[in-house]
Amino acid sequence: MSQSGLKTAWEKIREAVSGELSRNAGVPFKDGAFVFPSLGTDFLVYPEKDKEAIEASSAQGEALMTKFGYFFNHVCLWWLVYAKGIPPTGRLVRPEDLNGGAAFFRGSHTLPLDGLARRYGSGSEEFLKKGLALGGERCDLADACIKLHPAPGLPIYLLLWLEDEEFPARAGVLLDSSAGIVLPLDIIWSAIMLCLLAMF
Repeated sequence: MSQSGLKTAWEKIREAVSGELSRNAGVPFKDGAFVFPSLGTDFLVYPEKDKEAIEASSAQGEALMTKFGYFFNHVCLWWLVYAKGIPPTGRLVRPEDLNGGAAFFRGSHTLPLDGLARRYGSGSEEFLKKGLALGGERCDLADACIKLHPAPGLPIYLLLWLEDEEFPARAGVLLDSSAGIVLPLDIIWSAIMLCLLAMF
């Protein structure tokens, strides 16, 4: 997705009614900005053309935007565009299970789950600590699981199976099935990538 995609997103946000967009996206609109929570910190999204900016409210947010701005910007802006106010279903699916996902999440869109497993596979404490620092919640899945929110109403579950005498460490990802209704696959991929990269 190119910068032209971001330009289109900004235009669509400006065309929308702020109150309706705010309700659908689950973000307040205050003092000319959408207050967008992501990975444990708030960002201010100023949609007016003479301002048109995303600002972080914390050092952690600044770091996310500096390191992973490509993914964050696409998730943030396109969530504002696409969100329909649909609550999560509670049914968890793999990205590959989404419509078209089996073909999409391969090749250049393969998720770096092996790297996550290598980093944290010998013990879950650091994995959970990092996830909690990103505003995550522990979940009772796999040997360890953290639920992250790259956007409101978009929970991403990162799962870790620790290495043992028989098997190497493994990592996986699940998301709520509503994501496939709300977002196109490339934005879902960006959201998962944002979560995975922030864990490193």
